[in-house]
Amino acid sequence: MVAERELEQDFEARYDAVCKRVLSHKAILARIMQGCLAEYQDCEPDEIAEKYIEGKPQVADAPVLPLIQGLSSNDTSPEEGAVSYDVLFQSLLPNSQERVHLIINLEAQNAWNPGYSLLQRGVYYCSRLLSAQYGREFTHSQYGQLKKVYSIWICMNPPKKFKNTISRYYLQEENLVGLARESRTNYDLLSVVRICLGAEDGENYQGILKMLNVLFSMQKKPGGKVADFV
Repeated sequence: MVAERELEQDFEARYDAVCKRVLSHKAILARIMQGCLAEYQDCEPDEIAEKYIEGKPQVADAPVLPLIQGLSSNDTSPEEGAVSYDVLFQSLLPNSQERVHLIINLEAQNAWNPGYSLLQRGVYYCSRLLSAQYGREFTHSQYGQLKKVYSIWICMNPPKKFKNTISRYYLQEENLVGLARESRTNYDLLSVVRICLGAEDGENYQGILKMLNVLFSMQKKPGGKVADFV
């Protein structure tokens, strides 16, 4: 029994590592961005991969290498502890007059409820990615230089009612008295996206949901490669 449990844990660890490396491929990231992020919905995947994703996406179980302006998949704060992101990268914002970047975190999650809501963890990751920009992207009170952050969660085993769904959680303006419109760029700084995979006989089994389900199924088979899919 102990040996079987150890083998299962070893397989899960290896599968998790493979999933992270698969997700770090720009061709895969580009399709996820096109299917889930409003900023890239009018772009072609090849254009996103070649023109907008910058540098080499960082993977948590790989040696930490410097990315643009010191971005790292390991985020350490003495007061808040360490966070290791599955995949972390920067991407240029399309149709911008300036070189505006987004910071994007991608997570693959097997457990739906590890004792807390994954959405809460996603909001926390976004908050850490915002606060980590101090000293890297801006100093003192130069908050206008903050980059928007995304935390995208791919859930492998969601409950039935969530299967084959994609949801986005973000900041929005609500006027309580009167009607005063603020520029969206001043508060649209973080978004959590949850991608819940399902089965091919389920509703909405198409597009990015179908691609990811097939892709992760391939990784469980001997010889399955990203190149076979993309």
